[in-house]
Amino acid sequence: MQFDQLKRREFVTLLGGAAAAWPLAARAQQGERMRRIAVLQGGSDRDDPRSQPHMAAFLQGLQQSGWTDGRNVRIDYRWPAGDADKARKYAAELVALAPDVILAVSSLSLAPLLQATRTVPIVFVGIVDPVGTGFINSLSRPGGNATGFMLFDYDLSAKWLELLKEIAPGVARAAILRDSAIPTGIGQFAVIQSVSRSVGVEVSPLNLRDPSKIEPALTAFARLGNSGLIVTASPLSLVHRELIVALAARHKLPAVYWERFFVTAGGLISYGPDQADQYRGAAGYANRILKGEKPADLPVQAPTKYELVINLKTAKALGLDMPASVLARADEVIE
Repeated sequence: MQFDQLKRREFVTLLGGAAAAWPLAARAQQGERMRRIAVLQGGSDRDDPRSQPHMAAFLQGLQQSGWTDGRNVRIDYRWPAGDADKARKYAAELVALAPDVILAVSSLSLAPLLQATRTVPIVFVGIVDPVGTGFINSLSRPGGNATGFMLFDYDLSAKWLELLKEIAPGVARAAILRDSAIPTGIGQFAVIQSVSRSVGVEVSPLNLRDPSKIEPALTAFARLGNSGLIVTASPLSLVHRELIVALAARHKLPAVYWERFFVTAGGLISYGPDQADQYRGAAGYANRILKGEKPADLPVQAPTKYELVINLKTAKALGLDMPASVLARADEVIE
């Protein structure tokens, strides 16, 4: 499905608010009635090429279960692009449409949705530690109106520092770009810090919250020498990814990223879950909810696929010889 079609539908949705006022009795009719799915994105806008394959995977998963946008299901989209105020506004808008199920992408979207409704079923993707952040009661029995797919376990964060040392043995210190305003930003840094001594790399947190401070902070850090960079998972890291990748290149910083899109955009290396696979899983959960199952009874699932992606062109520009042991583990090599 073309995304210009999706955008036209979103515009029609904005004009067609009367649909939200359909009587509940009419919505409860059985048979080929039109069902409704809402999608609240996180760190992406509607033109972001990163989100397009993810949403394509979600739509493909729905189609495999017999749900086709415009035929028996209507999909409404909102794109806060990392803006928490917009996320709260759009969460309220989508809940007011009385959807049958909502897809929430990242904690930026899930948190305001859970504030807006405790009854509309929610399937989430892109969430780290949903139990620790209070979104659900447990992984096996979520217990409320939300379930879905964890982005990864915090332990993955330690592997980023180990990977950085493996590809750039001379690195003695690493800047950890994180969003300190969200629990996952704090949690990811804590895990990285816990293994820093054993890896032999001193780590320093740099905050993503104020974009005007990213460049001067990273520039000052790079001047220390023998430096590297780790970019942790957050909606803001996606919003500022072009700046981050450009700064890493400018200052010759070997950098490890949490997802492959940074590497396809010119970053050095990433290690993280196959997110398209999780969106297909989310479509499967949406199908089960549309057929009557409850989120409280659907266990939250951890990733089953992880991807190691390497950009050899960037490695060459940095003067790095990628170890054969790393290349052998790579799922994708960009040359």
